[in-house]
Amino acid sequence: MTQLRLLATAAMGLEALVANEVRALGFENVKVENGKVYFDGDEKTLVKANLWLRTADRVKLVVGEFKAETFDELFEQTKALPWADFIPEDGEFPVIGRSVKSKLFSVSDCQAIVKKAVVDNLKTAYNRKTWFPEDGALYRIEVAIHKDIATLTLDTSGTGLHKRGYRELHSGAPIKETMAAALIMLTNWTPDKPFADPFCGSGTLPIEAAMIGQNIAPGLNREFASEKWNWIDKKVWYEAVGEAQDVAKYDLPLEIQGSDIDHKMIELSKNNANEAGFEDFITFKQMQVRDFTTRKDYGCLVTNPPYGERLGEREEVAQMYRDLGMAMKPYDTWSVYVITSNENFEEYYGRSATKKRKLYNGDLKTDYYQYFGKRPPRQHQG
Repeated sequence: MTQLRLLATAAMGLEALVANEVRALGFENVKVENGKVYFDGDEKTLVKANLWLRTADRVKLVVGEFKAETFDELFEQTKALPWADFIPEDGEFPVIGRSVKSKLFSVSDCQAIVKKAVVDNLKTAYNRKTWFPEDGALYRIEVAIHKDIATLTLDTSGTGLHKRGYRELHSGAPIKETMAAALIMLTNWTPDKPFADPFCGSGTLPIEAAMIGQNIAPGLNREFASEKWNWIDKKVWYEAVGEAQDVAKYDLPLEIQGSDIDHKMIELSKNNANEAGFEDFITFKQMQVRDFTTRKDYGCLVTNPPYGERLGEREEVAQMYRDLGMAMKPYDTWSVYVITSNENFEEYYGRSATKKRKLYNGDLKTDYYQYFGKRPPRQHQG
């Protein structure tokens, strides 16, 4: 097995959550930075991280990290890295880039220089005089320069990790699956408690709750770029998938419901839940938020309602928040978690949050309002 330095990218505000996931998977030498969580491992670690990380955006393999203030430094140090250890002679290796607060601010120039340096390195390694066909597996290189420190990585995930494989169709402004998982993991919900989302849209929050509840690896039903890499034995993938299937609790009963005022969203949610295999575990119902009722205690409501960003929607959204507050008033054992960019949410809801957490939903700055319900009475023994 090859010793690798890996990094999981994360939305701003979710780094600690991703780091907790990384540690829970048993990975070592964990280091947290803005938008990134570094860790060490081997091919098995790379595979397991892609299969299991719920809140990370991508898993990248770090090929090298160095200071580069000139194009010559970028070229020479890139060329010196062990590219042939990872990219075969027929590999496709496009280069993407970004630069923040660095002397080398021209991203297109940095990409071109890195591409040339990698080509020169591989020509020497493979004793080749002509350009490469690049008709094999994808090894996407990223050059990210921050404060003159260049990090060269290979993208092991391919499509972003939020693409679980169940949401072929979605609503106009869906929450990412990774963010939905994060919102649930930041609550006190456990699979033995009821779960509700009264603004379910295309069903992402209920479906992610079901995946968490039944301990189903989020990457189990999708493909990854690194599955086609020739230096990772296919057996490593088969074994990791087999282990994930063994620990899944497919028959664990769950009480999860989603509702929405739009009947088209309900149909969409049902289709997505069926695609994910949860048709028997999640109930979807067309309903206005003010009609929410439950006979269950100690439940958890997690939702991503409309934010009212457009001028014409503001009063309508304010009324939705008032309706949510009134609907939840009788249920003091329920915990309520709402993400929104609307700064007047607490006023409309009618209560100050127990706790607030700043998160970015895409590029939008939001608050995650948390209202903790009463705890169940302690069970006394004897």
